[in-house]
Amino acid sequence: MTTEVPLQIIDLQDDGFHPWVEVVIYGKAYLLVLDTGASKTAFDKEILKNANNHAVFLETDKLSTGLGTTTMASFTATIHDMQIGALHIPEFEVAVLDLSTINHAYSKLNKPTVLGVLGGDILMKYSAIIDYGMQTLTLKK
Repeated sequence: MTTEVPLQIIDLQDDGFHPWVEVVIYGKAYLLVLDTGASKTAFDKEILKNANNHAVFLETDKLSTGLGTTTMASFTATIHDMQIGALHIPEFEVAVLDLSTINHAYSKLNKPTVLGVLGGDILMKYSAIIDYGMQTLTLKK
């Protein structure tokens, strides 16, 4: 099965472009930045907590680098039933971080809030094809 979903290509005012994809978790739509440089999908802790107040965060001993900081404490959470287009991912683990600096930067550019980043773990598992020209993300199950 192949799923093709639209990408929103966001112009960062002469500082490049970010592709965004819509996902559904806990019955609500959110935006994720498609990030081929991120090894793992990561969600913002506060937004995830607001999406599901029963979410369980497990602290890890790993420190995350990048995302505008040198290091930050990280957690993990198990997400049940994320949907990307017609693709249902029944269960997977995400990194949970404080991504408020990213959303603050987007806010200054009058862009909407994002839940986090869709990383290499999902992109690799579902053989992602990113087409900037057609503005689509194709995933294969």
